[in-house]
Amino acid sequence: MRKDLGGVNVPALRSHNTALVLDLLRGAGEGGISRLELAEQTGLTPQAVSKITARLRADGLAAEAGHRASTGGKPRTVLRLVPSAAHAVGVHLDRDELTVLLTDLAGAPVALRRRPLDLGAGAGPVLDAVTEEVRGLLGEYDGGGGGGAGARTVLGAGGPDGLGTAVLGAGGSGTAVLGVGVAMPGPLDHRAGVPGRVTGFPEWAGHPVRDELARRLGLPVVLDKDTNAAALGLALRPGAPGSFAYVHLGTGLGAGLVLGGAPLRGDRTGAGELGHQTVQLDGPPCGCGGRGCLEALCLAAVARGERAGAARILGVGAANLVRLLDIDQVLLGGRAVLAAPEVFADGVQEVLTGLGLTTPVGVVAERDAVAEGAAWLALAPVFGAETGRLCGLYGGESTERR
Repeated sequence: MRKDLGGVNVPALRSHNTALVLDLLRGAGEGGISRLELAEQTGLTPQAVSKITARLRADGLAAEAGHRASTGGKPRTVLRLVPSAAHAVGVHLDRDELTVLLTDLAGAPVALRRRPLDLGAGAGPVLDAVTEEVRGLLGEYDGGGGGGAGARTVLGAGGPDGLGTAVLGAGGSGTAVLGVGVAMPGPLDHRAGVPGRVTGFPEWAGHPVRDELARRLGLPVVLDKDTNAAALGLALRPGAPGSFAYVHLGTGLGAGLVLGGAPLRGDRTGAGELGHQTVQLDGPPCGCGGRGCLEALCLAAVARGERAGAARILGVGAANLVRLLDIDQVLLGGRAVLAAPEVFADGVQEVLTGLGLTTPVGVVAERDAVAEGAAWLALAPVFGAETGRLCGLYGGESTERR
């Protein structure tokens, strides 16, 4: 994908070129990357790369990572990303629990807070809790800072909704915070930042969650479905398959879809509503208004303690995804799955194999995969068009070689 996103030696695109370099530094990890390699992979001139990396080092975003032997002349200096230079907040707003997580610039978690929550309490009390926990998390981490009044810009990458602009909190050591990603059950409108009729909680429909939290926190906010957020975090990991489904079974059931290295949200963020596939025409009623939905059948089996049965039901839904989308892998996650990971992985794989489908099934072991993915909604624009478009933040608009 990198070859399609070369740099442009035009002053007006300085932030675009900086983002390309930052993304390569991110991908290189602790081992780092040389200036020559940066020039080769971005298409920028060596002089442009030298200017960009000098600015990044001056801003504390890049540092030397040693030297590497060259084919001739002196050894090349290798540069790496400085993960502690900036942070992002990921919020997982579940039906019965709130998780707030702080990551560094490389997406690694560095702090976490968790508390019980009732999504049915309504938007006011729930967003009060989110605001309190985000402020508390940032306050604990930097000794009292965390954005808001008195903040100053330290980095700009030109993302949408103001993302890609880090701020320093007015108090404490001043943790640089790029923004807040919020993941919650769908359906919702990702672009507008507004929930739809969340199954079981219709009172959330139309509430301006994104804009209200941005006002409360004084930070940029992005809202997405929980399954999409988790899938995005997984897609950005080194060696991630190009096409996969992340199937999340917790307090509900849904799927985050990545096809050809890009998320499938649909124009109305309606893709991936796996839980509301009808698999039994005369089945039990579901909170969505339908009958015999996959979610209702799976959760009922889990409630009865029939995990093997729930796994087989989940396998039917996974098989439908494989046949419809021809994905490379099925990844399972969520509290219900993590309570018996082998039972669910084996049960789903058995159903696929029995239908002649060879798609492998894996389990995402991290409990907080959704919150980690939510943080990437705020991190992605800093790393440019490729990563931002993967996270669905650029609306398909190309920034290639403008």
